[in-house]
Amino acid sequence: MALYDLVAPRLEERGDPRYRIADIRDADPLGADALLAAVPAMNDHADVPALTVALRALLPDRELAAEWSVVDALAAMRDLGILLGSLKRHGTQPAAAVPEVVPILELLGRRTDMVPRDTVHHYTTWNPLGPRQRMYTGDPMEGRLQEAVRMTFPGLVAALDTCARLATLEPYDPGFAVALDRTAHHVQSIVDAIDFTVAHVSPEYFALTLRPYFEEIDVDGRDYLGPAAAQVPLWLIDLTLWQCDRSDPAYDAFLADSVEYSLPSWRGFHARYAGGISAVSKLSAAVSWESGDRLPPQLAASAHALGRVLKILKTFRARHIGIARKAYADDVRLYDEGSGGAPVALLRSILDLTRDNETLVRRASQGVSGAAPSPADRAGTARPQAAHVPAQPSPAATAAPSPVSAGAGAYAPRAYAAGRPGRLR
Repeated sequence: MALYDLVAPRLEERGDPRYRIADIRDADPLGADALLAAVPAMNDHADVPALTVALRALLPDRELAAEWSVVDALAAMRDLGILLGSLKRHGTQPAAAVPEVVPILELLGRRTDMVPRDTVHHYTTWNPLGPRQRMYTGDPMEGRLQEAVRMTFPGLVAALDTCARLATLEPYDPGFAVALDRTAHHVQSIVDAIDFTVAHVSPEYFALTLRPYFEEIDVDGRDYLGPAAAQVPLWLIDLTLWQCDRSDPAYDAFLADSVEYSLPSWRGFHARYAGGISAVSKLSAAVSWESGDRLPPQLAASAHALGRVLKILKTFRARHIGIARKAYADDVRLYDEGSGGAPVALLRSILDLTRDNETLVRRASQGVSGAAPSPADRAGTARPQAAHVPAQPSPAATAAPSPVSAGAGAYAPRAYAAGRPGRLR
């Protein structure tokens, strides 16, 4: 167990077999350890015949696979996935080379309630550590990249709990700031992970050597993306903080494609809170009803805590863009888009949205006048749709709608709905 596994301890006690990380790592239902240890050499020689034989050799009996636990089914998909990505990297559709893999992938997808191929969770969190670690290249930088993604998993799981709590609270509730402080603590792991990646994985290695293994594959006529960092659901944290009512059409479209690659409980989280009232909108509405130069202490604490979380997200995204620009520079890149299907321009747009909301909250916490919603928003008119935020930073700053007026809409904090400013019913 690594130190970061202790951020959200006892995951296995939550009842979801997908959180039984140690058990999934230990599982080897296909007896694949020895064969997969040879995959980096096969890839180094672009040995498609050997990879094809390996995939066919690992296919389980369908009746046996139908009886597997979720833990064993996840481990089996993980191990088949290394061969799927390897074959596609060398220009071969796995289903064309080994047609009998398709019903097995579909069976494992149904058994685990996930897409019928491996995801970033199979490739990183559920991947064994040490000599049994499954890799495409065997390069130490590949192992470091897998480690960086693993670092984020416990903190993100814990952050979803605090975000769910946050969605039930108002900015005047003492628990609002507490939930945000805990969220900030948990999401700090993503900044640690990106710093770890910068220190240990070169953009050239990712762009030229590793990225080709993450290509989509065809399963019964439909393309499924390979393991991608975009499948690490930072967007679920965005959801309750700002994205559910202050988003952008391009980001919404990207998320619609990404949700299916997440865990079942995380898809449920998205369905539950999409279309709700974000923490930023709640705070902005509360601030708009205050008069004077100072906010009440509890509201100020909530604003400060929300700004801290958004600053962490902004920091991560700025550093992520730095890596992406190097990996997808014209003189390096093999692809126009990231492995999750997002171009660098979309990453810039999401950073702009995060920065806009962080700036709004920071101004609110400082008691700056003019940060209130428009009179139409206070009156309860329908919330206008957020306009598209261009990828270029300067147009985004001028063309994006005011974050305050874009999301408050008909919402008013409970204290004011009751006609008792500063007090909750």
